Amino acid sequence: MTTPDARLQIRTISSLSEVSAEAWDACAGQSNPFVKHGFLSALEDSGSADAASGWAGQHVLLEEAESGALLGAVPLYVKSHSYGEYVFDWGWADAYERAGGRYYPKAQVCVPFTPATGPRLLLGDTADADTQRILGEAIVSVAGQLGLSGLHLTFPEKAEFDALGELDAFEQRLGLQYHWHNADYASFDHFLGALNSRKRKAIRKERREVAALDIDIRTLSGAEMTEALWDAFFDFYLNTSDRKWGQAYLTRRFFSLLSKRCAEDVVMVMAFEGGQPVAGALNFRGGDTLYGRNWGCSEDHKFLHFEACYYRAIDYAIEHGLTRVEAGAQGQHKVQRGYLPTPTYSLHWIADPALQSPVANFVRQEREQVEHQIEAMRVHDNPYRKAEI
Repeated sequence: MTTPDARLQIRTISSLSEVSAEAWDACAGQSNPFVKHGFLSALEDSGSADAASGWAGQHVLLEEAESGALLGAVPLYVKSHSYGEYVFDWGWADAYERAGGRYYPKAQVCVPFTPATGPRLLLGDTADADTQRILGEAIVSVAGQLGLSGLHLTFPEKAEFDALGELDAFEQRLGLQYHWHNADYASFDHFLGALNSRKRKAIRKERREVAALDIDIRTLSGAEMTEALWDAFFDFYLNTSDRKWGQAYLTRRFFSLLSKRCAEDVVMVMAFEGGQPVAGALNFRGGDTLYGRNWGCSEDHKFLHFEACYYRAIDYAIEHGLTRVEAGAQGQHKVQRGYLPTPTYSLHWIADPALQSPVANFVRQEREQVEHQIEAMRVHDNPYRKAEI
């Protein structure tokens, strides 16, 4: 595909195996673990996110026309459903199909099953406004040429959200998560000192009750995760999937590939009872952020979930000088534990004007509601002694 700049060309590939990890990662950078070649290819190669599971790769490459050198990339999937996205468009799909339209297949720019903010236009050192615009227009063109109903770019960074929002093609949608922010805390107690008295006492009580259990909680790096420990964690993951969603997106092989390709990014908080693993919280470390991703257990212990997923993540972030913990989607209960309401972003191109117009109205009204919700929590649910939300 040609671009407005004759020195550049656009090409699509169906699998990450068609591009070298070195070239892809030169565009992806090292700050976000989920857009690296190792993580994305593990999803594909394990059968977790491939054509058979409704995630057909159609990754977009921006290349130098003469040399073929890779200058940018976009992880793009052609999807036959809306599972595993965390920015919900089921209502749009239902309305369009009841009106006689065909919503699927659609294009999705994202990291499958991963509601974590990160770059979506992977441009390495060439990330200027003009190149972002070229790549943004290119992915819309790809979706149009494939005859898809739309293109949905979820959990981009704020700078990408703003840049692509200047294109007429995209509707800008706002979401909400709860993130912990490190105000140069020297220790967990230092962090607790920033909370109001009631919240501080509640957290200390929860941590004391977990400490009184006959459970050993360890924070393990990816290199310390044996196949036996991954077996145990996969069982935990299946248990949680059965209870919450009824469907496990990730295959067992994904975790083995993860251990081989991304071990340096894995931070596992695992609980042992009598020497046997009974619960685990899977995190990934980025440049300045710890990302909480999956939790599971074989037996319930009061407050163990909060300890493993939230408090141990804060401990790790403070110890390693990280600025933020993203604890995943949903969960207003995180606010009372120091995780603050934080906007998330998505962009949506709809091919049919008959659907685009109501979607634009919905997104505008929803954005106002989310902004109001964030402001209300800042005023009424502030867990800190001073207004830090």
